[in-house]
Amino acid sequence: MRVQLEIACFNPESASIAAQAGADRIELCDGIEVGGTTPDLGTTQKVLTQVPIPVYVMVRPRGGDFVYTEAEFQQMKATVSELKKLQVHGMVFGILKKDDTLDEERNRLLVALAHPIPCTFHRAFDRVKHWEIALEQIIDCGFSTILTSGTKANVVEGINILQAIQLQAGDRIAIMPGGGLRASNVRQIVHTTGVHFVHSSAITEGGTLANPDEIIALKKESNA
Repeated sequence: MRVQLEIACFNPESASIAAQAGADRIELCDGIEVGGTTPDLGTTQKVLTQVPIPVYVMVRPRGGDFVYTEAEFQQMKATVSELKKLQVHGMVFGILKKDDTLDEERNRLLVALAHPIPCTFHRAFDRVKHWEIALEQIIDCGFSTILTSGTKANVVEGINILQAIQLQAGDRIAIMPGGGLRASNVRQIVHTTGVHFVHSSAITEGGTLANPDEIIALKKESNA
């Protein structure tokens, strides 16, 4: 099975670069400085009309932790409803409790609200206390994908845990390594873990734009 590549894009220009360079999917975000927040609806609509590949959109009202107030959760519900009207191809979110366990009730509600649009549980997964338990809960909530660096700072440090996560997940949910993933390490990550989807911003020289050469190299190396 060919390995698919998702590129995190923080503006429409990056999304166009990613699509033209051969990415399979885009994760659209704002707030690059805090690791991704919800982009505005105008930007989302623009990207949906200008790229021919699936666009998954971040649902995250702010940077920082993944423990949300009731007002923030209501904001996330409203965002999911608005994105559904725009007919985005997927949504990306994750909610934890104060004790770093999964907030099953709220995650399940958002997945149900987004249905039938698929949902990715993002790197909030890397903050959970017991990933083995959280993995089962996330599958039970109805998510289609987990974005993770293997609970470590980056995918290289987390490679052995990524392998264990993939082993436990089997074909019940897609495990998508991301966080420090580059063309220089993607072959090792894919071969060790056996995953079929990988994630990178492909930003190589600072700034906010994906590097098309890096995307091409990522595609080549991930399927080498």
